[in-house]
Amino acid sequence: MNEQQIEQEILRLTAELHQLRQNKKGPYQTGQTIPYAGRVYDATEVQAAVKASLDFWLTLGPEGEAFERELADYLGVRHATLVNSGSSANLVAFYALTSPKLDRRILPGDEIITVAAGFPTTINPAIMYGCVPVFVDVDLKTANIDVTQLQAALSPRTRAVMIAHTLGNPFDLDAVQAFCKQHNLYLIEDNCDSLGSRYKGRLTGTFGDLGTSSFYPPHHITMGEGGAVYTNDGQLRRLVESFRDWGRDCWCPSGQDNTCKNRFDWDWAKLGNACGAKAEECLPFGYDHKYVYSHLGFNVKPTDIQAAIGRVQLKRLPDFIAARRRNRDRLLDLLTPLEKDWHFISATPGSEPSWFGFLMIMRQPDHTKLTKLCRGLDARKVGNRRLFGGNLLLQPAYREVKHRVVGELTITNKIAQGGLFLGVYPGLTEAMLLDQANAVKEIWAEVCK
Repeated sequence: MNEQQIEQEILRLTAELHQLRQNKKGPYQTGQTIPYAGRVYDATEVQAAVKASLDFWLTLGPEGEAFERELADYLGVRHATLVNSGSSANLVAFYALTSPKLDRRILPGDEIITVAAGFPTTINPAIMYGCVPVFVDVDLKTANIDVTQLQAALSPRTRAVMIAHTLGNPFDLDAVQAFCKQHNLYLIEDNCDSLGSRYKGRLTGTFGDLGTSSFYPPHHITMGEGGAVYTNDGQLRRLVESFRDWGRDCWCPSGQDNTCKNRFDWDWAKLGNACGAKAEECLPFGYDHKYVYSHLGFNVKPTDIQAAIGRVQLKRLPDFIAARRRNRDRLLDLLTPLEKDWHFISATPGSEPSWFGFLMIMRQPDHTKLTKLCRGLDARKVGNRRLFGGNLLLQPAYREVKHRVVGELTITNKIAQGGLFLGVYPGLTEAMLLDQANAVKEIWAEVCK
């Protein structure tokens, strides 16, 4: 056999092995684990990973470049940059806005408006940089930012709004965008739980200056670990890539050199002088541009093998979104008898959520009862999760963080004391949804006795 035939045989055997292993699992049976989320894939993803391994590029390369183009095309934006996680996506998105190359960079001590009912790494980058988070409450109907509090959160030091679309439910982008535009603020959309959600027909993550995604297995598509930052702004794209790639000034892709055609001809003293630096404080003329660092950056790139998986997953996204919506609607129907005790969040007006979870909030929060319910669900092997940090300001890590709070965070505390979410991911079958809903109803009846 020649090289191509050997590769095809390896891929054929890969698919055969995958199918054998899947057949061993068999269909779901009552009493088995019902995860709140998980990866959904078939032999195609496994073959893509194997093929990329055989090519042995390993670092981000051709598969990564292709995935970035395809993701940008799907979103309808000019640029998408892959990173190794959604948290890293938030990190480099925020740090891009601190670059001295920007006319209105974010500086330590500036304020960033956000919510406390969310995931830590939405706001952690701003805190680590030395900014002050300003926490506002969320709306009970949607579990998203209460836009009526935005004006009260504003101060002369406000520079940005950085918030997530809660569990796939878009926040009020009309109000938030108008507020940011009025006050010349940056908007970073944490879209990690919401890939495929739409607001007035447009995909979320594309409204702000920067949007971010996570491709961790529970999310809408997966590449194992992985994430992305996207934007329509060419300068922001270059800054994101710089912070992703060690902080380097060079923009050459991996494996390429001298795309600027000026690699050994930069006058660093002249450039430094423009910033007030003396010649002796600058790199010598012609210092290799590939090893010039304009930012204090990171190395948060994924691998080409991961990108190969992501490319296959992206093709499945429309089906995944449809399944998530069906599963959410089915759970809503099955759990309607609990509405006297529980509030179920609604889609934001004008939105089409790509649901990440089914959020339930007790009308009369009672953490003791909530814990009993969660323990019971665990015992029945039914996956359940809190709305991440609940109220981040109650978390040990935030006790010494300088911050401001607008109002009382009443709804945030209600969610922290009485909220949990169930799974709606595409791997759930009708039998699993029925068992999940029955478990919730039966355990809740016991708790309330």
